[in-house]
Amino acid sequence: MLTLNNVKVVLVNTSHPGNIGASARAMKNMGLSNLALVQPKDFPSGVAVGRAASAVDILESAEIFDSLEQAVSDCALVICASARSRKIPWPMLTPEESATKILKEVNANKVAIVFGREDAGLNNDELQLGHFHVQIPAEKNCSSLNLAAAVLVICYEIYKLSLRSISKELIKDQDHWDQKLATNGEVEYFYKHLERVMIAIDFHDPENPRQLIQRVRRLFNRIRIDVMEMNILRGILSNVENAINKKEN
Repeated sequence: MLTLNNVKVVLVNTSHPGNIGASARAMKNMGLSNLALVQPKDFPSGVAVGRAASAVDILESAEIFDSLEQAVSDCALVICASARSRKIPWPMLTPEESATKILKEVNANKVAIVFGREDAGLNNDELQLGHFHVQIPAEKNCSSLNLAAAVLVICYEIYKLSLRSISKELIKDQDHWDQKLATNGEVEYFYKHLERVMIAIDFHDPENPRQLIQRVRRLFNRIRIDVMEMNILRGILSNVENAINKKEN
């Protein structure tokens, strides 16, 4: 049976508490209940409660984190909202495509949908934590959506698709796989391990990075590594480190 309990909406560094409350109401309208806040500037807040209306329970159960990395560490699929192009293109989804991808995985993995600051969105480091980016189409002369409106659009696409019979077919894609996908937290440990080894073999110069790490992140995020594959890769890196240590000794 399809469930949306594994879907988490993450708001990063929200400046106006009213947007938190309105986002919680949008979530509840569309059957979502898990809200995570990363360094909100004003929360808890009576303004947030007033804008939440019947969704105060979502505010009361919201988790608060010091960083986006912590907020999505338990998720195997992270989709970040982005309203602008980047120097390094990232796999981009429409709201409809995001909903399809989420419902394919939601029974097997925890999922995060990440929204940035009202005035500046997500920074480049935060966007690199996502496997995919989602962009909401809008009139080019007025393309910036209110935060809660953006949350509502994405949540609506998820809820709409969940009501269709096709959703029962979508989740079958994960049933045949023999291993769980690695969580964002596990992948972050892998990236740190990989960067350490690349520095040790003089393949990566942190003083002159040339966007190497960003491109490596994009590669592995696009592949979506499972737990067994992650263990294999970490094992290879550990053996490389052992070989380097033996040579030096």
